Amino acid sequence: AAGPEDSKARAPFYVTTPIYYVNDKPHIGHAYTTVACDTLARFHRLDGRRARLVTGTDEHGQKVEQSAAKAGVAPLEFADGVSANFRDLASLLECTYDDFIRTTEPRHRDAVHLMWRTMEEKGFIYKGAYEGWYSVRDEAFYTEAELVDGKAPTGADVAWVSEPSYFFKLTAFQEPLLELYRTQPDFIMPQGRRNEMVRFVEGGLTDLSISRTAFKWGIPVPGDDEHVIYVWLDALTNYLTACGYDVTDLDKLRAGTAEGGESAVWP
Repeated sequence: AAGPEDSKARAPFYVTTPIYYVNDKPHIGHAYTTVACDTLARFHRLDGRRARLVTGTDEHGQKVEQSAAKAGVAPLEFADGVSANFRDLASLLECTYDDFIRTTEPRHRDAVHLMWRTMEEKGFIYKGAYEGWYSVRDEAFYTEAELVDGKAPTGADVAWVSEPSYFFKLTAFQEPLLELYRTQPDFIMPQGRRNEMVRFVEGGLTDLSISRTAFKWGIPVPGDDEHVIYVWLDALTNYLTACGYDVTDLDKLRAGTAEGGESAVWP
């Protein structure tokens, strides 16, 4: 009979590089993370596990829109060129990726829309207005207390933003997250990062602004084209897109009997 170690060896392993942002050319940091993730995937394949490695590019947001304007081209044309550079980097490094995902692809838009509708149906999204400091470079909002000498903690410039926004009820997840960290101590690793995250959540969460109206280069909010979905909600969903999150008949796909076969949903 198969023992625990045999079961572990057969368990699927999923690893992704960061979703690379296309506002500029690849650099040594991108090469490092690509090689590190490829090494993990190769090791687990040699260890007898099904391993899936995904990489790709994050192509929406105000920073990309501004970079494209500076280059004198449309945002998608700009993203096409830079995304190709990242694909070339992966090939140059002989990265054995199973999927290269772009957030401008229709399959990803569909997955993001499904994610939005699911959160909306569960009552975790509401419409309001946002006022606060925003950094275009970081694609992030900051509170007054987080500013350092009038700049973001990263050193980026910030500007005061006031606009309508949809919000995600992040506050509803404070206690569930802390319970998760208590019951699954290895959910976040290494230990130092886990402790850091626990302290952060214990300090209190605030609801998250998840849409923008100040620019148009992004995935529109379902049913409200005046808003585009906040770039990080869009980008981070790619890790689910690459596993077939937007597919409705998962049983057929797992059985390999639906269009797209086994690779369309994983594991």
